[in-house]
Amino acid sequence: MSERSKIHLVMGGRVKDPRGLDYENLDQVDLVGVYPNYEEAEEVWRSNAQRTVDDAEMKYVIVHLHKLLEPELPAED
Repeated sequence: MSERSKIHLVMGGRVKDPRGLDYENLDQVDLVGVYPNYEEAEEVWRSNAQRTVDDAEMKYVIVHLHKLLEPELPAED
């Protein structure tokens, strides 16, 4: 994959336990968007996480889609 192909998904939703990633209802997961690099994904993640900071059961994450698509690549972001 090229440098531009390192895509990241930002998603979030209500989790059963704030220490984990077990989402309560997958039908209500907020798929925020897919971003071409970690910096853009982090900016969007931070915005959503700060917006919901008072709700301990809401959790937003960045998923490194490029690592799922080609796991044999080096671990660089």
